[in-house]
Amino acid sequence: MKYLPSQIMTFLHERGAKHNIIVLRRFFITLCVMIAAYSVIFHWLMEYEGKEHSWITGVYWTLTVMSTLGFGDITFSSDPGRIFSIIVLMSGVIFFLIMMPFTFIQHFYMPWLESQKKDMVPRRLPAGIRGHVLIVGSGPITLNLADDLARHGIRRVLLCNDPQTGLDLLDQGYEVAAGDHDDVKTYQKLHADTAAMLVVMDTDIRSTNIVFSAREAAPQVIIAAGVENPDATDILRLAGCNRVFQFHNVLGEAMARRVVRSSQRASIMGRFGRLVVAEAPVMHSSLAGKTLLECSLRERTGINVVGVWDRGAFQLPGPHTMLTESSVLVVAGTEKQVRMFDRLISEPEKTGMENVPVVILGGGRVGLAVARNLARRKIPAVIVDRQPHINSGAIPHVHGDAADLAVLEKAGIRKTRTIIITTHDDDANIYLTIYSRRLRPDAQILCRASLDRNVNGLHSAGADQVLSLASLVSNSIINLLAPDKMMMLNERLLVFRYTIRGQLQGKSLMECGIRNKTKCSVLAVRDHTGTMHVNPDPGYMFALGDALYLIGDSEAEERFRERYGIDSDLACADADLS
Repeated sequence: MKYLPSQIMTFLHERGAKHNIIVLRRFFITLCVMIAAYSVIFHWLMEYEGKEHSWITGVYWTLTVMSTLGFGDITFSSDPGRIFSIIVLMSGVIFFLIMMPFTFIQHFYMPWLESQKKDMVPRRLPAGIRGHVLIVGSGPITLNLADDLARHGIRRVLLCNDPQTGLDLLDQGYEVAAGDHDDVKTYQKLHADTAAMLVVMDTDIRSTNIVFSAREAAPQVIIAAGVENPDATDILRLAGCNRVFQFHNVLGEAMARRVVRSSQRASIMGRFGRLVVAEAPVMHSSLAGKTLLECSLRERTGINVVGVWDRGAFQLPGPHTMLTESSVLVVAGTEKQVRMFDRLISEPEKTGMENVPVVILGGGRVGLAVARNLARRKIPAVIVDRQPHINSGAIPHVHGDAADLAVLEKAGIRKTRTIIITTHDDDANIYLTIYSRRLRPDAQILCRASLDRNVNGLHSAGADQVLSLASLVSNSIINLLAPDKMMMLNERLLVFRYTIRGQLQGKSLMECGIRNKTKCSVLAVRDHTGTMHVNPDPGYMFALGDALYLIGDSEAEERFRERYGIDSDLACADADLS
């Protein structure tokens, strides 16, 4: 209770409180005038009946009647007096029992509660905080990034301009801070100068102001931002951004790389020094229908097959793992080994097939990015979109609904080997995936997902590979945070580093049984001299300080973390990122 007066005083000084006070004041003035008028009329009518009462009695009678407590010992005996009593009683019911509670609740109690709730969202972080990631934005993709950072043990704080939005996120379990995005003091209160990174996910114009303000408060912090318009890239860099991502273009490029062509199959997903991780679809290749033992890929190329995707399900392969048309191999080795593997499984393009275009459903930013990247690889494409005019340049465009069979046939869906679905609506993508798979059971179907939660649904609908925009954002930021310690390859698969400690010291790779115990595969070992041993021999002996590079899905990584721990120094990238 001792804090109540101070809380009320703080509330009265808030924006909007002045209007509420004016409304309340007008209501009580009206009520007082009404009580005074009724008291005067009470005296006139009592004199009419030959009775005499004091003015205090008149106010007492008026309040007693209006509050419906009863008449007590003061009543009218004449009809005019009783009619007046009815009027006072009815107006009292309206004003005292209906209007007063609602007016008080609406213009004082509820605003005061909202003020109390807003104060629950902090406006500053504790002193001494370091290595946290500040995220500006509250959309679904931003929240997905926050979830991924938390899963990898990285503290993240969401900055919200609207306290109500911050309160909603606080209720969902996120760490939130409230403050104006364009105020330098906001970033000082959040200790941006000691943060690992500031991630800006807003409109291009607002992002520029955010970056400019944050850079003034923290000259050394790494700032990464996503842009919608490519022309804004240079402006954000001038404002002080270290990394500017055109996520839709990056997603389009990644989808274009995965288009199956007989003459080129392997697509590089990431690098760790000499270590290269790539993936290659088995579809329409000589590997389909064989086991890994029959393929003899390691003996022939030195490459190591570390995983197999099959319609969204990831598994660690064994010698007897059967490769099907829907399998996608994840391989690791040196770049030379990857190129040798690519040449081994590739074959000359069949005559007449080199000019069959890829059908792209959706002519938005991702669809256009896919088409342009295919054009650079000299792969023909045709775009299907409802809009009559899109900025497709020289790329053919078929205007119409992608769910219309006549439109799809005009685009060449009966002959194409690859269908790419790129709309921004996951519901529409699932619908088009089912439809496309029904029309072309033998075609490669690549699909874009806006949110990670719809990836499995798209795989079940018939997509061979699904790339998530939300996952791409998380991958880009996490890979930038820990360039030599962790690399996310997609929404579930990641490569991470582990430094050998006492538990594994002096044991061989075979003795440790890491793969059997955790479902993670060891891709490479970097010894104390800095030499990278790619696909190490099973007899390799681990020494204290050796750095292991492992690959696994999110569940396997969690099992490894529980059993052996994980490198906790997920430091930010070097200062030369600018």
